[in-house]
Amino acid sequence: MIWFKFVLCLAIIFFAGTRLARYGDAIGEKAGLGRIWIGLVFLAAITSMPELVTGVSSVALVGLSDLALGTLFGSCALNLAILALLDILHPHTPVLSKASSGHMVSAGWGILLIAIAGVSILAGERFSGLALGWMGISSIVIFVMYFLGMWRLFRYERSHQLMIQAASQKYKEISARTVYLRFALAAIAVIAAGIWLSFIGDEIAAATGWGATFVGSLFLAITTSMPELVVTIAALRLGAIDMAIADILGSNMFNIAIIAPVDLFYAQGPILSSASSNHLITAAMVVIMSLLVIAGLRFRQKRKTFFVISWYALALIGLYVFGAYALFTSSTGL
Repeated sequence: MIWFKFVLCLAIIFFAGTRLARYGDAIGEKAGLGRIWIGLVFLAAITSMPELVTGVSSVALVGLSDLALGTLFGSCALNLAILALLDILHPHTPVLSKASSGHMVSAGWGILLIAIAGVSILAGERFSGLALGWMGISSIVIFVMYFLGMWRLFRYERSHQLMIQAASQKYKEISARTVYLRFALAAIAVIAAGIWLSFIGDEIAAATGWGATFVGSLFLAITTSMPELVVTIAALRLGAIDMAIADILGSNMFNIAIIAPVDLFYAQGPILSSASSNHLITAAMVVIMSLLVIAGLRFRQKRKTFFVISWYALALIGLYVFGAYALFTSSTGL
Protein backbone atom coordinates (compact mmCIF):
# COMPACT_ATOMS: atom_id res chain seq x y z
CA MET A 1 0.00 0.00 0.00
CA ILE A 2 2.91 2.34 0.77
CA TRP A 3 4.41 1.87 -2.67
CA PHE A 4 1.03 2.34 -4.34
CA LYS A 5 0.67 5.70 -2.59
CA PHE A 6 4.24 6.57 -3.57
CA VAL A 7 3.58 5.84 -7.24
CA LEU A 8 0.25 7.69 -7.13
CA CYS A 9 1.90 10.73 -5.56
CA LEU A 10 4.66 10.57 -8.16
CA ALA A 11 2.03 10.55 -10.91
CA ILE A 12 0.32 13.62 -9.44
CA ILE A 13 3.55 15.59 -9.23
CA PHE A 14 4.53 14.42 -12.71
CA PHE A 15 1.18 15.50 -14.18
CA ALA A 16 0.84 18.79 -12.30
CA GLY A 17 4.56 19.63 -12.38
CA THR A 18 4.80 19.39 -16.15
CA ARG A 19 1.86 21.74 -16.54
CA LEU A 20 3.34 24.06 -13.94
CA ALA A 21 6.47 24.31 -16.06
CA ARG A 22 4.51 24.68 -19.30
CA TYR A 23 2.38 27.54 -18.04
CA GLY A 24 5.39 29.09 -16.36
CA ASP A 25 7.03 29.10 -19.79
CA ALA A 26 3.88 30.70 -21.19
CA ILE A 27 4.02 33.42 -18.54
CA GLY A 28 7.62 34.09 -19.52
CA GLU A 29 6.66 34.35 -23.18
CA LYS A 30 3.83 36.76 -22.52
CA ALA A 31 6.11 38.83 -20.28
CA GLY A 32 8.70 39.02 -23.09
CA LEU A 33 11.59 37.49 -21.15
CA GLY A 34 14.54 35.62 -22.67
CA ARG A 35 14.41 31.81 -22.78
CA ILE A 36 17.78 31.35 -21.06
CA TRP A 37 16.80 33.61 -18.18
CA ILE A 38 13.43 31.86 -17.94
CA GLY A 39 15.21 28.51 -17.63
CA LEU A 40 17.75 29.71 -15.07
CA VAL A 41 15.38 31.52 -12.73
CA PHE A 42 11.70 31.14 -13.51
CA LEU A 43 11.50 27.54 -14.71
CA ALA A 44 14.09 26.50 -12.14
CA ALA A 45 11.94 27.88 -9.32
CA ILE A 46 8.81 26.33 -10.82
CA THR A 47 10.23 22.84 -11.28
CA SER A 48 11.84 22.98 -7.83
CA MET A 49 8.55 23.72 -6.10
CA PRO A 50 8.06 20.05 -5.11
CA GLU A 51 11.44 20.13 -3.34
CA LEU A 52 10.42 23.31 -1.49
CA VAL A 53 7.08 21.93 -0.37
CA THR A 54 8.48 18.50 0.51
CA GLY A 55 11.39 20.01 2.44
CA VAL A 56 9.23 22.39 4.48
CA SER A 57 6.51 19.81 5.17
CA SER A 58 9.13 17.21 6.15
CA VAL A 59 10.33 19.39 9.03
CA ALA A 60 7.11 21.25 9.86
CA LEU A 61 4.65 18.35 9.74
CA VAL A 62 6.78 15.22 10.10
CA GLY A 63 9.81 16.58 11.98
CA LEU A 64 12.42 14.77 9.85
CA SER A 65 15.25 17.18 9.02
CA ASP A 66 17.35 14.51 7.29
CA LEU A 67 14.44 13.66 5.02
CA ALA A 68 14.23 17.31 3.96
CA LEU A 69 17.96 17.76 3.37
CA GLY A 70 18.20 14.38 1.66
CA THR A 71 15.51 15.46 -0.79
CA LEU A 72 17.27 18.75 -1.58
CA PHE A 73 20.78 17.30 -1.95
CA GLY A 74 19.57 14.19 -3.74
CA SER A 75 17.59 16.27 -6.23
CA CYS A 76 20.74 18.22 -7.09
CA ALA A 77 22.61 14.98 -7.85
CA LEU A 78 19.74 13.58 -9.89
CA ASN A 79 19.39 16.82 -11.86
CA LEU A 80 23.01 16.52 -12.94
CA ALA A 81 22.44 12.89 -13.88
CA ILE A 82 19.59 14.12 -16.11
CA LEU A 83 22.26 15.96 -18.11
CA ALA A 84 23.70 12.56 -19.00
CA LEU A 85 20.31 11.49 -20.34
CA LEU A 86 20.12 14.68 -22.41
CA ASP A 87 23.53 13.86 -23.86
CA ILE A 88 22.33 10.39 -24.89
CA LEU A 89 19.18 11.84 -26.48
CA HIS A 90 21.09 14.57 -28.30
CA PRO A 91 22.17 13.18 -31.70
CA HIS A 92 25.73 13.11 -33.00
CA THR A 93 27.43 15.73 -30.79
CA PRO A 94 27.83 16.15 -27.01
CA VAL A 95 24.97 18.26 -25.68
CA LEU A 96 27.26 20.53 -23.65
CA SER A 97 29.29 21.34 -26.76
CA LYS A 98 26.20 23.06 -28.16
CA ALA A 99 25.47 25.00 -24.97
CA SER A 100 26.56 28.48 -23.97
CA SER A 101 29.80 28.70 -22.00
CA GLY A 102 27.97 31.04 -19.63
CA HIS A 103 26.53 28.00 -17.88
CA MET A 104 29.93 27.53 -16.24
CA VAL A 105 29.13 30.56 -14.08
CA SER A 106 25.86 29.11 -12.76
CA ALA A 107 27.52 25.71 -12.22
CA GLY A 108 30.26 27.44 -10.23
CA TRP A 109 27.73 29.26 -8.05
CA GLY A 110 25.97 25.97 -7.43
CA ILE A 111 29.24 24.46 -6.21
CA LEU A 112 29.78 27.41 -3.89
CA LEU A 113 26.32 27.11 -2.33
CA ILE A 114 26.49 23.38 -1.65
CA ALA A 115 30.05 23.74 -0.37
CA ILE A 116 28.82 26.21 2.27
CA ALA A 117 26.12 23.73 3.27
CA GLY A 118 28.64 20.87 3.37
CA VAL A 119 31.07 22.79 5.59
CA SER A 120 28.22 23.62 7.98
CA ILE A 121 27.24 19.94 8.21
CA LEU A 122 30.86 18.94 8.73
CA ALA A 123 31.26 21.50 11.52
CA GLY A 124 28.15 20.15 13.21
CA GLU A 125 27.48 21.45 16.70
CA ARG A 126 30.47 23.81 16.51
CA PHE A 127 28.36 26.10 14.30
CA SER A 128 25.18 25.67 16.34
CA GLY A 129 25.86 28.85 18.30
CA LEU A 130 25.95 30.87 15.08
CA ALA A 131 22.22 31.36 14.80
CA LEU A 132 19.58 34.03 14.49
CA GLY A 133 16.92 32.71 16.82
CA TRP A 134 16.71 29.02 15.91
CA MET A 135 17.76 29.64 12.30
CA GLY A 136 21.39 28.97 11.43
CA ILE A 137 23.59 31.75 10.05
CA SER A 138 24.83 29.35 7.36
CA SER A 139 21.30 29.01 5.97
CA ILE A 140 20.95 32.79 5.83
CA VAL A 141 24.33 33.13 4.11
CA ILE A 142 23.30 30.55 1.50
CA PHE A 143 20.03 32.40 0.88
CA VAL A 144 21.79 35.75 0.44
CA MET A 145 24.47 34.18 -1.77
CA TYR A 146 21.77 32.72 -4.00
CA PHE A 147 20.29 36.13 -4.77
CA LEU A 148 23.77 37.61 -5.15
CA GLY A 149 24.52 34.84 -7.64
CA MET A 150 21.30 35.56 -9.55
CA TRP A 151 22.25 39.24 -9.75
CA ARG A 152 25.73 38.41 -10.99
CA LEU A 153 24.35 35.97 -13.54
CA PHE A 154 21.85 38.57 -14.73
CA ARG A 155 24.68 41.03 -15.30
CA TYR A 156 26.71 38.36 -17.09
CA GLU A 157 23.79 37.46 -19.36
CA ARG A 158 23.13 41.10 -20.18
CA SER A 159 26.79 41.90 -20.88
CA HIS A 160 27.05 38.92 -23.24
CA GLN A 161 23.78 39.83 -24.94
CA LEU A 162 22.17 36.55 -24.02
CA MET A 163 19.03 38.26 -22.76
CA ILE A 164 16.92 37.96 -25.90
CA GLN A 165 13.24 38.40 -26.37
CA ALA A 166 11.19 35.28 -26.92
CA ALA A 167 10.78 35.01 -30.68
CA SER A 168 8.16 32.28 -30.81
CA GLN A 169 4.53 32.68 -29.88
CA LYS A 170 3.68 29.14 -28.85
CA TYR A 171 1.00 30.25 -26.42
CA LYS A 172 -0.62 33.10 -28.35
CA GLU A 173 -3.92 31.20 -28.49
CA ILE A 174 -4.09 31.15 -24.67
CA SER A 175 -5.08 34.33 -22.88
CA ALA A 176 -2.93 35.65 -20.07
CA ARG A 177 -5.79 35.17 -17.61
CA THR A 178 -6.12 31.50 -18.57
CA VAL A 179 -2.36 30.98 -18.23
CA TYR A 180 -2.26 32.43 -14.71
CA LEU A 181 -5.32 30.42 -13.65
CA ARG A 182 -3.95 27.12 -14.91
CA PHE A 183 -0.58 27.91 -13.35
CA ALA A 184 -2.27 28.46 -9.97
CA LEU A 185 -4.24 25.20 -10.22
CA ALA A 186 -1.11 23.23 -11.09
CA ALA A 187 0.74 24.86 -8.17
CA ILE A 188 -2.00 23.84 -5.73
CA ALA A 189 -1.79 20.23 -6.94
CA VAL A 190 2.01 20.17 -6.54
CA ILE A 191 1.81 21.66 -3.04
CA ALA A 192 -0.80 19.13 -1.93
CA ALA A 193 1.14 16.21 -3.37
CA GLY A 194 4.37 17.49 -1.83
CA ILE A 195 2.86 17.57 1.66
CA TRP A 196 1.48 14.07 1.18
CA LEU A 197 4.86 12.92 -0.13
CA SER A 198 6.63 13.83 3.11
CA PHE A 199 4.34 11.50 5.06
CA ILE A 200 4.86 8.72 2.52
CA GLY A 201 8.62 9.14 2.87
CA ASP A 202 8.29 8.80 6.62
CA GLU A 203 6.31 5.58 6.15
CA ILE A 204 8.90 4.18 3.72
CA ALA A 205 11.74 5.01 6.11
CA ALA A 206 9.92 3.29 9.00
CA ALA A 207 8.86 0.24 6.97
CA THR A 208 12.20 -0.44 5.27
CA GLY A 209 14.61 0.71 7.96
CA TRP A 210 16.70 2.43 5.31
CA GLY A 211 16.75 5.74 7.14
CA ALA A 212 15.41 9.18 6.32
CA THR A 213 18.67 10.35 4.71
CA PHE A 214 18.66 7.58 2.10
CA VAL A 215 14.91 7.77 1.48
CA GLY A 216 15.09 11.52 0.95
CA SER A 217 18.26 11.39 -1.17
CA LEU A 218 16.92 8.72 -3.51
CA PHE A 219 13.16 8.11 -3.54
CA LEU A 220 11.90 11.62 -2.83
CA ALA A 221 14.66 13.17 -4.91
CA ILE A 222 13.61 11.11 -7.94
CA THR A 223 9.96 12.04 -7.46
CA THR A 224 10.48 15.74 -6.97
CA SER A 225 12.90 15.90 -9.94
CA MET A 226 10.30 14.63 -12.39
CA PRO A 227 9.36 18.18 -13.52
CA GLU A 228 13.02 18.92 -14.34
CA LEU A 229 13.24 15.68 -16.31
CA VAL A 230 10.15 16.36 -18.40
CA VAL A 231 10.89 20.06 -18.99
CA THR A 232 14.50 19.49 -20.05
CA ILE A 233 13.61 16.68 -22.46
CA ALA A 234 10.85 18.82 -23.96
CA ALA A 235 13.27 21.75 -24.31
CA LEU A 236 15.83 19.49 -25.98
CA ARG A 237 13.27 18.33 -28.52
CA LEU A 238 12.48 21.96 -29.29
CA GLY A 239 16.17 22.67 -29.80
CA ALA A 240 16.29 24.93 -26.72
CA ILE A 241 19.44 23.36 -25.25
CA ASP A 242 20.43 26.43 -23.24
CA MET A 243 17.01 26.62 -21.59
CA ALA A 244 17.20 22.93 -20.65
CA ILE A 245 20.66 23.22 -19.08
CA ALA A 246 19.78 26.52 -17.41
CA ASP A 247 16.74 24.83 -15.83
CA ILE A 248 18.91 22.07 -14.35
CA LEU A 249 21.69 24.30 -13.02
CA GLY A 250 19.24 26.93 -11.82
CA SER A 251 17.21 24.24 -10.03
CA ASN A 252 20.32 23.09 -8.19
CA MET A 253 21.01 26.61 -6.96
CA PHE A 254 17.39 27.01 -5.93
CA ASN A 255 17.38 23.64 -4.14
CA ILE A 256 20.28 24.70 -1.91
CA ALA A 257 18.69 28.12 -1.29
CA ILE A 258 15.59 26.25 -0.08
CA ILE A 259 17.60 25.23 3.00
CA ALA A 260 16.83 28.69 4.45
CA PRO A 261 13.01 28.40 4.48
CA VAL A 262 13.31 24.77 5.60
CA ASP A 263 15.54 25.91 8.47
CA LEU A 264 12.97 28.58 9.32
CA PHE A 265 10.30 25.91 9.81
CA TYR A 266 12.68 23.64 11.74
CA ALA A 267 12.25 25.03 15.25
CA GLN A 268 14.65 22.60 16.93
CA GLY A 269 17.77 24.62 16.02
CA PRO A 270 20.01 25.20 13.00
CA ILE A 271 19.15 22.38 10.60
CA LEU A 272 22.63 22.04 9.08
CA SER A 273 24.28 21.74 12.50
CA SER A 274 22.08 18.80 13.45
CA ALA A 275 22.14 17.07 10.05
CA SER A 276 23.49 13.57 9.52
CA SER A 277 27.05 13.38 8.21
CA ASN A 278 25.75 11.04 5.49
CA HIS A 279 24.64 14.13 3.58
CA LEU A 280 28.32 14.89 2.99
CA ILE A 281 28.39 11.95 0.57
CA THR A 282 25.69 13.55 -1.56
CA ALA A 283 27.23 17.02 -1.26
CA ALA A 284 30.63 15.74 -2.42
CA MET A 285 28.95 13.87 -5.27
CA VAL A 286 27.17 17.05 -6.43
CA VAL A 287 30.39 19.08 -6.32
CA ILE A 288 32.31 16.53 -8.41
CA MET A 289 29.44 16.15 -10.88
CA SER A 290 29.20 19.94 -11.25
CA LEU A 291 32.94 20.09 -11.97
CA LEU A 292 32.41 17.48 -14.69
CA VAL A 293 29.72 19.67 -16.23
CA ILE A 294 32.11 22.64 -16.20
CA ALA A 295 34.75 20.47 -17.87
CA GLY A 296 32.25 19.42 -20.53
CA LEU A 297 31.39 23.06 -21.20
CA ARG A 298 35.06 24.08 -21.24
CA PHE A 299 36.51 21.31 -23.42
CA ARG A 300 34.07 21.11 -26.31
CA GLN A 301 34.29 17.90 -28.29
CA LYS A 302 32.92 17.60 -31.79
CA ARG A 303 31.94 13.97 -31.39
CA LYS A 304 30.80 11.74 -28.56
CA THR A 305 33.50 9.59 -27.03
CA PHE A 306 31.47 6.37 -27.05
CA PHE A 307 29.21 6.90 -30.09
CA VAL A 308 25.98 7.45 -28.15
CA ILE A 309 27.34 9.03 -24.97
CA SER A 310 30.07 11.51 -24.09
CA TRP A 311 32.80 10.86 -21.54
CA TYR A 312 31.40 13.33 -19.01
CA ALA A 313 27.88 11.87 -19.31
CA LEU A 314 29.19 8.38 -18.59
CA ALA A 315 31.11 9.76 -15.62
CA LEU A 316 27.98 11.53 -14.33
CA ILE A 317 26.01 8.28 -14.41
CA GLY A 318 28.83 6.36 -12.74
CA LEU A 319 29.18 8.92 -9.96
CA TYR A 320 25.46 8.97 -9.30
CA VAL A 321 25.23 5.19 -9.06
CA PHE A 322 28.33 4.99 -6.87
CA GLY A 323 27.09 7.80 -4.62
CA ALA A 324 23.66 6.19 -4.24
CA TYR A 325 25.27 2.88 -3.27
CA ALA A 326 27.64 4.57 -0.81
CA LEU A 327 24.73 6.44 0.75
CA PHE A 328 22.66 3.26 0.98
CA THR A 329 25.42 1.29 2.71
CA SER A 330 26.17 4.19 5.05
CA SER A 331 22.50 4.69 5.98
CA THR A 332 21.73 1.01 6.50
CA GLY A 333 25.01 0.13 8.22
CA LEU A 334 25.94 -2.57 5.68
